[in-house]
Amino acid sequence: MRAVWNDQVIAESDDTVVVEGNHYFPLASVDAAVLRPSAKQTHCPWKGDASYYSLEVAGATNADAAWFYPTPSSAAAEVQDRVAFWKGVTVSE
Repeated sequence: MRAVWNDQVIAESDDTVVVEGNHYFPLASVDAAVLRPSAKQTHCPWKGDASYYSLEVAGATNADAAWFYPTPSSAAAEVQDRVAFWKGVTVSE
């Protein structure tokens, strides 16, 4: 699978985990150079507390476009150390 935003590949992996229709990429497969920490946090009743990254590519910023669960619940352990994308990021094969 490949995640692309602003015409740049930001993640690529043959080892994604699909949860609720979202592909979670291993953190090691994400281009760390495009990730910017975000203060945004949300809560999922069954996965736990999510943190976010903004993406910065070619001078453009996509705020809070990637999320991850630093300490997912035991029910969502499969997303540990993985990142998912939204907000215009195209995920495809």
